[in-house]
Amino acid sequence: MTDTPWLTIVGLGEDGPDGLASASLAALAEAEVVMGAARHLSLLPDLSAERVEWPIPFSEGVPRLLALRGRRVVALASGDPFWFGAGTVLARHLDPGEWRALPGASVFSLAAARLGWGLEGIACLGLHAAPVQRLRPWLAPGWRAIVTLRDGAAVGALADYLTAEGFDETVLWVLEALGGPRERLRQVSAGACDLNDVQHPVAVALEVAGTGATMGRASGQADAWFDNDGQLTKRPVRALAMSALAPRAGELLWDIGAGSGSIGIEWMLAHPACRAIGFEADPERAARARANAARLGVGLTVIDARAPEGLSGQPLPDAVFVGGGTSRGLFDALFALLPGGTRLVAHAVTLESEALLAALHGDKGGALLRIELAEAHPLGRLRGWKAAYPVVQWSVTL
Repeated sequence: MTDTPWLTIVGLGEDGPDGLASASLAALAEAEVVMGAARHLSLLPDLSAERVEWPIPFSEGVPRLLALRGRRVVALASGDPFWFGAGTVLARHLDPGEWRALPGASVFSLAAARLGWGLEGIACLGLHAAPVQRLRPWLAPGWRAIVTLRDGAAVGALADYLTAEGFDETVLWVLEALGGPRERLRQVSAGACDLNDVQHPVAVALEVAGTGATMGRASGQADAWFDNDGQLTKRPVRALAMSALAPRAGELLWDIGAGSGSIGIEWMLAHPACRAIGFEADPERAARARANAARLGVGLTVIDARAPEGLSGQPLPDAVFVGGGTSRGLFDALFALLPGGTRLVAHAVTLESEALLAALHGDKGGALLRIELAEAHPLGRLRGWKAAYPVVQWSVTL
């Protein structure tokens, strides 16, 4: 094994070594140390290797593993280590030549094989270390998903969440210890789920049904989705802002003057890999933005600080939205800090901030847009148009 990396990450199923390929069996036979969770170690036959139980929390095991450099080590993971698995975490701490991975069948593949579902047409989510609210954007009648969960109690929490959101008719397939002798599959509805003997490891396949509210997939979610104190970029204006910001997969947004968090949340809803940091000086609004993000299933980071002071030390963004606190000092700080190619969108509603954006447009170019909207409102027994304050939008690529 002179050309083999010191660490081999082996994906182990519930059937233990019986389901392993020859390369994985060879790695175990030649290992000096095997490190894994107690459940994984219990599935192994007698080996000459030293056994090291992975501690809880998982993060505490990483330095123990790295301290084994120079020995032949096998780290055990569940199924496919790189599908919501331990392999992703370990690879961040290692150079490419230090490790190799020998994956097994993922829990998603096993679940799909039991149910006859095509994986390409469903959502596969790792909720074993994430809140069940991450499901929220996917909740639409008829939609299917497979999710991993932390333990048996999390199945009840998932059912309670779906019921509370109005999707109590959702069909749940509770999949326990897939691929091993303890495997069990049971079907229940979210509203009638009373299982109290669910075994770990567990996944749940679900087919959404019910009368709960469904989130749209286009920019400009209904205002009702965002709890707010009036500091909210309204739906039509938000849609135009998102169009100008043009989120792309994996990009980072700075939302300056986050308010209710609606812009950052919509940015993250555009693609699962999009990230956003909101900056909000008002602590109540910052807390509200975090709560809105958690309820709508995205992990928005909110910094309790005013810009530009709070921008220091943050990762540089691909796009910036300025929705409040516009000042020449803020923009001068942004121009000095942001690299070329950053997309910048700013909104103004006062005459003073309009004049500032007009001046910046003259200096930096880009596009200047005046947005004037009116909605029909009752006018006695009839109806009339009620105009909102005009919004001026400046958008530019630096």
